[in-house]
Amino acid sequence: MQEPGIERRTGLERRRTTAAAFVHGALHPRRRAGRRVSDMRYPIIDWHSPRVLAVVLAILGLCVLDGVFTVLLMSHGAAELNPLMARFLPDDLGWFAAAKLSLTAIGVLVLVACSRMRLFRAVPGEIFLYVVLSGYAALVFYELRMLEMAPSLDARI
Repeated sequence: MQEPGIERRTGLERRRTTAAAFVHGALHPRRRAGRRVSDMRYPIIDWHSPRVLAVVLAILGLCVLDGVFTVLLMSHGAAELNPLMARFLPDDLGWFAAAKLSLTAIGVLVLVACSRMRLFRAVPGEIFLYVVLSGYAALVFYELRMLEMAPSLDARI
């Protein structure tokens, strides 16, 4: 019998990451909190609260609105200020939409993975999701104001 509190792990990772394991874990989440002492600082979990899902969906929805409003504003003579996105506009709207949504989704995935961590040793990671949501909301509001000031589409036809 071994004494309680004695660490038996050697530090070598025996588990393998496979696509089947990822799919199974995505469909059947079970880790809602860290199990080890080291997980208290940076917990790795596969379950997040529904409020995180709501924020993620809101960010992605605002990203889509931003893309639509950007294309509308460009039809009124505006210019895309983001040099990466400007490469796709106005020639290829499909690649523009794919790049915009993909880059936003990757960034949001990273923020969700860090949502339970304390970033910079002080700020809960979930706060950064709310900062991004606020930024997108402000951007969409700004674009709506710009569309109000743009000449009407009926006058151009």
